[in-house]
Amino acid sequence: MCTYSLQVVQEALDKANLTEKDLTAVAVTIGPGLSLCLRIGVRKARSVASSHNLPLVGVHHMEAHTLVARLVDRELHFPFMALLVSGGHNLLILARDLGDYIQLGTTIDDAIGEAYDKTAKWLGLDLRRSGGPAVEELAQEGDAKSVKFKVPMKQHKDCNFSYAGLKTQVRLAIEAKRINAEISLASASDEERQARADIAASFQRVAVLHLEEKCERAIEWGLNIEPSINHLVVSGGVASNKYVRARLEEVVKWKGLKLVCPPPSLCTDNGVMVAWTGLEHFRLGRFDPPPPANEPEDAVLDLRPRWPLGEEYAEGKSEARSMRTARMHPSLTSLIKASIKQE
Repeated sequence: MCTYSLQVVQEALDKANLTEKDLTAVAVTIGPGLSLCLRIGVRKARSVASSHNLPLVGVHHMEAHTLVARLVDRELHFPFMALLVSGGHNLLILARDLGDYIQLGTTIDDAIGEAYDKTAKWLGLDLRRSGGPAVEELAQEGDAKSVKFKVPMKQHKDCNFSYAGLKTQVRLAIEAKRINAEISLASASDEERQARADIAASFQRVAVLHLEEKCERAIEWGLNIEPSINHLVVSGGVASNKYVRARLEEVVKWKGLKLVCPPPSLCTDNGVMVAWTGLEHFRLGRFDPPPPANEPEDAVLDLRPRWPLGEEYAEGKSEARSMRTARMHPSLTSLIKASIKQE
């Protein structure tokens, strides 16, 4: 067992003034994600559940980002819209019920968080807080219309996202300005600092405009499917960005909805969102029995590295998207619907 995972669990219990004997169930992320990372967490969760005869709840990582908003806003009821934005994901979904999701749009290449991180790196910014906050801070000093970046996928009338092309535009603009990322921002001349700020601001404006345009279309689609929608949830690491929140606030007001954003501490990956999602499903009896005692180290674990949250909306399928379907796990929505039919 990974020593670090043992320390993390013990620290969480200590801060909550609990012991493992106080637990009712164990929730753990089983996908999507890197197999190695998933394996470490699942093994620890199964060990705790087995030792104390506790049921186990397997959690979808992106569903957890979505549902944590219901912890902070108790008026958030199904159905609602959700935009999940992070370093690895851009996802627009219609949440019809717990475990029932329609995927309206997704990333066809790079996510917005990846674009922020690469832009920060190429601009020579301090990455200790990650690229997003660094770019957002510098952008406040720049002219957002000084560099004419093109908004991605204007010709595609769907809700999918693409940031690979914008990344290329940013890299070429940086090369044209002869910006040397080896020179820190603090050491740059006033002229070069302004050039970097202008690129950061121009990038951020276009990157978020891409979000705005896709969200507007997704809300229209969502309202056609479920006219009672009242909320748009924005979660994931990039949802901590104040500029992103402010721009999307304008979108939802125009569409007559309410924006719900978890606090920054619950937007980035965290244990609270996994625990809350586990609780939501546990209340409906959706859990597995306690793992067997003394489970062997080589036991086959239920890991789902490539695991869609919901089925794709027919109008949302993009010709530009080329997703490999091999070894893709059936979506969470399809699995839950199948289990309900069996009951």
